Amino acid sequence: MSRVTAIHPLLAIEGGRIVIEGENFPVDEPVLPEVWIGDARARLVHASPSRLVAVVPSGLDGGRAVVRVGSATGDGATLEIASPFATGLHQVDSPVFDRDGVLYVYYSGTRGQHAPVSIFRVGPGGTREAFSSGVANPTSMAIDPAGQLYVSSRFEGSVFRLAPDGSATLFATDLGVACGLAFGLDGTLYVGDRSGTIFRVGSDGRTVPFATLPASVAAFHLAMSPDGVLWATGPTLSAYDALYRIAPDGTVTTRYAAFGRPQGLAFDADGTLFVVEALAGASGLYRVPAQGDPQLVLSGPGLVGVAFDTHGTVVVVSSDTAYRLVRSATTA
Repeated sequence: MSRVTAIHPLLAIEGGRIVIEGENFPVDEPVLPEVWIGDARARLVHASPSRLVAVVPSGLDGGRAVVRVGSATGDGATLEIASPFATGLHQVDSPVFDRDGVLYVYYSGTRGQHAPVSIFRVGPGGTREAFSSGVANPTSMAIDPAGQLYVSSRFEGSVFRLAPDGSATLFATDLGVACGLAFGLDGTLYVGDRSGTIFRVGSDGRTVPFATLPASVAAFHLAMSPDGVLWATGPTLSAYDALYRIAPDGTVTTRYAAFGRPQGLAFDADGTLFVVEALAGASGLYRVPAQGDPQLVLSGPGLVGVAFDTHGTVVVVSSDTAYRLVRSATTA
């Protein structure tokens, strides 16, 4: 008798790959065992007597779904499915929640494209509304300690401050291919230029180089830890890329060097760092513990961004869709 013993990871979006561990899966039969996630049949991409890898089918409702393998027994193995929350987006590497739980996302577009609406906000109920059209090619977002939203433009090499009505005011310029944004505990803004420089920007908009990283083929992604340490990723053409730790004096060290095209990163309400990895076949959201290797907690293809609100809700974003887990299970 075959048996299911475990599912990894326990969170996924449509198209993500999950590993089903067990015993005596009948893989030597003329037909491989059927795998079902909820009421939908999943496609198998790997099979052995003790390990199956399946792709999460599309069209599933968000929430908990039972995973079944043919007639295998088990203890009711379940998978938490993140539901689509906002669509019609483009390359949102840094979605961000404000204090009221409103999510800000954007449509970045091709270089030089001026979209009719470039920045949207999505309320807790999932209603998306236009917010701003004043920034061409929005690339990264961050909220300062006072609750004000800032957006970088890779096209203009600038950072804009957005008012509550969506109007944009130029805050800092001459930042190269401006991408990742993060605020320090004292309100200092850090901006990544994907050619290799992290800038520090004062409250008056004046910029000074802060740290140097290898140039990125896509963008730098930044996040500030609760203890004032800046973290960064920047995909290159290498088979493996690093997660960097940047001390307050600008000293750069490598925390982990084996990510495949790491993208957005963010800290949850408990101060734990999470990183999105976009490598095909292993893409998803990874938890980065204080010690040891990162751990895959959510599987999904083509993810670029992640954000947490103060209540534990997590949003991950693919190239065009934001997915939400109302109850964060990333610590499970």
